[in-house]
Amino acid sequence: MTDRIADFFAAWGETDAAKRRATIAACMADNFVYCDPRSPGHLTTLDTLVDYVDMYAQMAPGWTAGVIQTDVQNGFARSIVGFGDGGDWTQHGTYFAALNATGQVTTLAGFAGAGGLQQ
Repeated sequence: MTDRIADFFAAWGETDAAKRRATIAACMADNFVYCDPRSPGHLTTLDTLVDYVDMYAQMAPGWTAGVIQTDVQNGFARSIVGFGDGGDWTQHGTYFAALNATGQVTTLAGFAGAGGLQQ
């Protein structure tokens, strides 16, 4: 159920822009909402989401993102995500997701930090 969340964040470190876009497209439902503390509001189209992730890849070359832990409760998922250089997670975020029947993301909302983990 949560494979697409992991794939979505793995795409953040993909260096090939076409592969990054294809992975993001496969992870997201036709109608979705994405937001996090740095996004310019709600992102609701594939183009705006891909542009946002592309910006991460450009501003933090060599950095990747990865799901550290995911919990599922009644059709919702909470994921702790690490961001950093080569898997050395120097920043963390907590993301809440809703998925459709095929496991694609319909809503993904991110928050800075991960409980007791340092930023």
